[in-house]
Amino acid sequence: MMMTSNESTNEKAVAHFILLGFQSSPAIRSCLLLFFIVAYIFIILQNVAVIVIVQWDSKLHTPMYFFLTKLACLESLYVSVTIPKILDGLVTSNNTISVGGCLLQLYFFLSLACTECFLLAAMAFDRYLAICTPLRYHSIMTNKMCWSLTWASLFLGFLSCSFSVGLISKLNFCGPNVINHYVCDISPVINLSCEDISAVELVDFITALIVLLSSSVPITVSYISIISTVRKIPSGRGWKKAFSTCASHLAVVIIFFGTTIFMYARPMAIQSFNVNKFLSVLYSVIIPVINPMIYTLRNNDIKRSMKNIFGTSLLLTK
Repeated sequence: MMMTSNESTNEKAVAHFILLGFQSSPAIRSCLLLFFIVAYIFIILQNVAVIVIVQWDSKLHTPMYFFLTKLACLESLYVSVTIPKILDGLVTSNNTISVGGCLLQLYFFLSLACTECFLLAAMAFDRYLAICTPLRYHSIMTNKMCWSLTWASLFLGFLSCSFSVGLISKLNFCGPNVINHYVCDISPVINLSCEDISAVELVDFITALIVLLSSSVPITVSYISIISTVRKIPSGRGWKKAFSTCASHLAVVIIFFGTTIFMYARPMAIQSFNVNKFLSVLYSVIIPVINPMIYTLRNNDIKRSMKNIFGTSLLLTK
């Protein structure tokens, strides 16, 4: 059957998308611009500080802090995928993005989030070994094992998103081309397609479920084992020491997985894009701001190292 000229035009109609972003008054846009600039600088500086502190202090050259530096690197990349484009839109009002650029942003945005799921599972496994099998901990959690778990997290994170984004890239976008969002996320993008998106939604739901289950189940099992082991410790001091090493990680896990499950482990795309925007700001900006604070403010080793670094710096300047 011969394709009509209208059908041919429709398939080629959309070469770029328009990110609607934050539609508000100039005053509010200025406040949003300031908020995102401060948040971005704060996230990068916090994560760089964590990496520098861990590298500087040889006492922190342990698997727990190894994974912490990788999480810091990951979150710096994660926010760098979205915030610069948001700032560009708020400053220049240039909200256009090519279809290819949108899909690339979507792929990295999702892949880095999935990588964080697997990395948090690796960190839970590390805590399980440290508390439940302390005598075998250093023989199992070697530098090679740490790197293997890190590379496996990265590989699985990017692989898991390849299927969904691959299907989305095959969709036809015939117009309109306005995305009611500030970032290329799954729900706003696929709802612009002029084709049936039920198959894409199903694959996305199954992928999200597999990623979340394969990362959250090991975390849950690890913490059940940790609690079971800690209950056998007779002294209250032992309880406190064991849980102090896990409290920061557990807090990050609960916050991260809570918002991620609500956003992506759904059989249908979210239709309320205003809700979508709010949740996206929460897990793509607010949580990366909070995470380094949780790890540093609740960690005595890092606080001690910070005092040593700043103390040394002050002595050198005298």
